[in-house]
Amino acid sequence: MSILARAALLGLATGGRSSLGPAALALTSTRTRGGSAVTRPWVAKAAAGVSAAEFVGDKLPGIPSRLQPQGAVPRLVLGALSGGVLAHREGNSRAVTALSAAIGVAAAVAGIKAGVSWRGLASDKFGTDLPGALLEDATWLATARSAVN
Repeated sequence: MSILARAALLGLATGGRSSLGPAALALTSTRTRGGSAVTRPWVAKAAAGVSAAEFVGDKLPGIPSRLQPQGAVPRLVLGALSGGVLAHREGNSRAVTALSAAIGVAAAVAGIKAGVSWRGLASDKFGTDLPGALLEDATWLATARSAVN
């Protein structure tokens, strides 16, 4: 799969869960693949912990909508960062890295919209959005995994 397609998948997953892109990168980086601070074991553990907390917190009442700036902006920034870091760690040129970052942010927009739609459909069908949230979690995990492997 091309690096641009992988950046799109990672951005999409990050639009769904803001910490998922960076966590997927941290968990799959090694000294020979990524070779930076994200290769330290404590970074991977911290990223996994933050991601797990987001997966739980996402289902709590009172969490702001991802359509609001405080929910959307981090997803967009981290989508761009994730797409760019993925391309960089794979040894791509600066131009490809920049394009991957742009694709990551655009895909994060799509992830935001898809997640809101899924949750709305689940709420309409089941009276609660929890089934949609759990399906969304599984989808974003699979999407991020396919992007970084």
